[in-house]
Amino acid sequence: MHEHHNALGLATAPDKATRGLEIALRNPVLPVTLLRPHAARRAARFFVEKFPGRSIYAVKANPSADLLQILWDSGITHYDVASIAEVRLVARTLPQAVLCFMHPVKAEEAIAEAYFTHGVRTFSLDTQEELAKILRATRDAADLTLCVRLRVSSDHSKLSLAAKFGAEPREAAPLLLAARQAADALGICFHVGSQAMSPAAYVQAMARVRAAIVEAAVTVDVVDVGGGFPSIYPGMEPPPLEAYFRAIHETFESLPVSYSAELWCEPGRALCAEYASVLVRVERRRGEELYINDGAYGALFDAAHIGWRFPVELVRTTASDARDMGFSFYGPTCDDMDHMAGPFLLPADTQAGDYIEIGMLGAYGSAMRTGFNGFNSDETAIVDDEPMASVYVVTDEAETASNVVTL
Repeated sequence: MHEHHNALGLATAPDKATRGLEIALRNPVLPVTLLRPHAARRAARFFVEKFPGRSIYAVKANPSADLLQILWDSGITHYDVASIAEVRLVARTLPQAVLCFMHPVKAEEAIAEAYFTHGVRTFSLDTQEELAKILRATRDAADLTLCVRLRVSSDHSKLSLAAKFGAEPREAAPLLLAARQAADALGICFHVGSQAMSPAAYVQAMARVRAAIVEAAVTVDVVDVGGGFPSIYPGMEPPPLEAYFRAIHETFESLPVSYSAELWCEPGRALCAEYASVLVRVERRRGEELYINDGAYGALFDAAHIGWRFPVELVRTTASDARDMGFSFYGPTCDDMDHMAGPFLLPADTQAGDYIEIGMLGAYGSAMRTGFNGFNSDETAIVDDEPMASVYVVTDEAETASNVVTL
């Protein structure tokens, strides 16, 4: 078999597991994104085989061309794109993929290019104005799948998506009627919010779908339950994904929809969170504060701006005997806002020069990176070990990793 050489020049063969420590021993100056293709493949196969409908990857979560190819090779054939740039990216990377333009507010020029140049036929909307725009841009095309987005509660989710998009109950019936007249296939979609912690989120949203269908008295061909499928983070341990799938399937089966109606979902985080982590270096310690070389303007946007607590591990050749304590992080820029409050639990003897692996950053990690203040990194390395947490792998408590990685 051929060896793969990652961005740091480390050779990784399929029969030899590679971990973050091997990368840290090379003393990288910049943050290194550790990629786990096997984790992305596993997540994709889980959704393809177990979700009772079609799984559509939400590209915004991680638009890496390498990841797109992994998901395609693992059976994901449809992609939720939110901009013309994402349309172009997926069309260029996966020419045979089916693209669904699911942003409810799109530029007319973007709609036209998506339809006439890239073959996009599925579009979402939540207003009469957007419907008219789609029809103008596509020259009243007769082969459209139009998905009307309803506003639903985000009460069961850690991040709300209930404020910006979605037709209100009083708007839904006339919009569904108008879209039905224009569409070849009519869909209803919604988004319960990111990191939904209970299947009840989808049950409640499906009740809203039922009410809208009954009031509008239309034939619905697609029900798209959106994203929100959770991953595991410190303090966030959701029920098994199968429980979500069962609840969605049961409520879908009871809806008054076409006998041939399709069930869709749009996982983003759930497909890619376990795909990547980031290896960072401690540049300074000040009491309970660690100054690291990545931060709010890099892969740790969520940790800074919404207080997300990611799993962390101290990466050393010799295990620490020190007790754990809570640290906060400062990123490398000159901005006070480049601060991650945590707390992040690490051994109390963590010091400058140490490396820390920050896990579960495959979703919205590299996707949120900027070059602010001159700090950026495109260093990557492929590793073969397991992610720090997984909704796809069940382990005994005795087998879970400690917060110190050693050889």
